[in-house]
Amino acid sequence: MRMRPAVLAAVVVSCAFAQGRQDHWVATWTTPQPLFRNPVAGGGRGPANPSQAINARGFHDQTVRMIVHTSIGGSKLRIKLASPFGSTPVKIGTAHVALRSKESEIVAASDRPLSFNGKPGCTLGPGMVILSDPVNLTAPGQGDLAVSLYLPGETGPPASHNGLHTAYVSKEGDVTGAASIPDATPASSYYWLSAVDVLADSKAAVIVTLGDSITEGARSTPDTDRMWPAVLASRLAGNKKTAEIAVANMGIGGNRVLRDGAGASALARLDRDVISQSGVKWLMLLEGINDIGREVATPAEATTAEELIAAYRQIIERAHTHGIKVIGCTLTPYGGAGYQRDTGEAVRSAVNEFIRTGRAFDAVVDFEAATRDPQNPKKLRAEFDHGDHLHPNDAGYQAMADAVDLGIFTGKRAGK
Repeated sequence: MRMRPAVLAAVVVSCAFAQGRQDHWVATWTTPQPLFRNPVAGGGRGPANPSQAINARGFHDQTVRMIVHTSIGGSKLRIKLASPFGSTPVKIGTAHVALRSKESEIVAASDRPLSFNGKPGCTLGPGMVILSDPVNLTAPGQGDLAVSLYLPGETGPPASHNGLHTAYVSKEGDVTGAASIPDATPASSYYWLSAVDVLADSKAAVIVTLGDSITEGARSTPDTDRMWPAVLASRLAGNKKTAEIAVANMGIGGNRVLRDGAGASALARLDRDVISQSGVKWLMLLEGINDIGREVATPAEATTAEELIAAYRQIIERAHTHGIKVIGCTLTPYGGAGYQRDTGEAVRSAVNEFIRTGRAFDAVVDFEAATRDPQNPKKLRAEFDHGDHLHPNDAGYQAMADAVDLGIFTGKRAGK
């Protein structure tokens, strides 16, 4: 019996759709976006660095090439663009992805143009998220990709997040497919790029690390991937049992749990920055120190341990609703930091006690124990202190990553 063309077409579409549903996408890299703002507004002085200048004026007829360090690899990839706090539409003229060689240089044979619903560009509206079409490029685990966007029109201040990898901005024109960008202006931000997903094995999954500047990796050495989430990703990749587990860093400097600041609060951004990530299975929560320290600048916003614990419970419940396990991370010492006070230390101590013993989290990582000074537990160990008594240095971030029991992610924890 011959099948009618319309029926045959329906079967083909149905089969294609069914196959698409079987694809397993996992975020190999992510970055969050803070609240939309002009970083040099109100001062009357010029911007201090190229990133601030770009953040103030935006792009026009320029290409930006951004460097992404993957956590796991995959046989195909796609990028995610987002403008959560934008006020005007932004036109993406063309976009390319390639393996990175060095600085702005790519491996030429790996260059791939990206498309969006079959077209070479797209318009990213306010609040919008757009996925590119999948592209056939084998992404290496623990390797660098270069994602290039051409912005043909006036963008205005861009959606961006300070990064710890140098980005390269062309003087003019579409050079998304160029082998390198000579005379590029270096910048330290990611623009509109929020994630790179890879097509991975069905067992692959991602850990999202939600936090503030300590998770972001502030004070770590730029262009070296020494943030604790990146070091954790390297550890996972080096262990056969965890090699298919990615890490998505969603730290924002100055972020708080309860109230907006440099970024939307953890409670406000949970759905966008955690639950929506492709392949998310675990959430590591390290946040609250900025809520505690806020009492110094704004006494009316002083935070109690009870308020932070209640917020943690909300995050846990919301994550569990989506099948995501939540790992509580103790707040690291901050004795000597600019906003440290005895009242805040009492809150931090009570919060950490809850994290350790409250039995609310699916697992616990004791970052405080890993970084505190044995002689003065309220302070970071001197060899882990970058100098502001709040942020760890590279060695401190290494100690934090080393404190994570990889058995949490395989069901075989040490001592269990």
